[in-house]
Amino acid sequence: MAARTGRPEHLAPPEVFYSEDEARKYTQKCGSGLSGDYLSEEGHHWVGVDISPAMLDVALEREVEGDLILGDVGAGIPFRPGMFDGCISISALQWLCNADKKNHSPPKRLYKFFSSLYASLVRGARAVFQLYPENSEQLELITAQAMKAGFTGGMVVDYPNSSKAKKFFLCLFAGVCGKLPMGLGAEQGEETTSQVQFTNARLRYKNLKGKPVKRSREWILEKKERRRRQGRTVRIDTKYTGRKRKPRF
Repeated sequence: MAARTGRPEHLAPPEVFYSEDEARKYTQKCGSGLSGDYLSEEGHHWVGVDISPAMLDVALEREVEGDLILGDVGAGIPFRPGMFDGCISISALQWLCNADKKNHSPPKRLYKFFSSLYASLVRGARAVFQLYPENSEQLELITAQAMKAGFTGGMVVDYPNSSKAKKFFLCLFAGVCGKLPMGLGAEQGEETTSQVQFTNARLRYKNLKGKPVKRSREWILEKKERRRRQGRTVRIDTKYTGRKRKPRF
């Protein structure tokens, strides 16, 4: 992962970061409204939402065929129930993990987005989000709020063993339990490294780079081992190490 100061979402809020110059740079690399072009070619009608006026201006200049709306998805999306049969998002979800204003709560904003999206989708619809998670805690935060809103699905990773080509995709299903696709570049039998399935039951898992979830048994054991190597006195490991204890009354 890039250093903290190198991630766009740490430099400025999206509507500020994606100024006219940045919007044009992004378009030269990826293309604002590019996903919509593919949908139009397949005969679909679509609506695009972005918080950056500059990004929408670029899409207008490209004369995309979909409708465009200026809005903050963290405040919920303003569509009537069952309006859409699918959703595609490119590099947006990680921005909702930041609190750019005093009244911003990432869990609440993520839940507001996922719950309003769930309502706007027909049952059986699919939603796919390409994202750049900063760490395992972000992945867990995002998937937990998606589950809370009613979705099932999981995380799929293209080229999981590559530091440069690796891509994360959150694949969600509304009202049904679907089968996750295999990540590109995954070898036969590598489903556990290229996919993380989740349902409405809360799961704890290692992040997709192999680092254990904070305060899990694996995390505690690694921390104790580091302290041993530093010459510190550490309690011996037992079957109870890292086990959650029931509260005492």
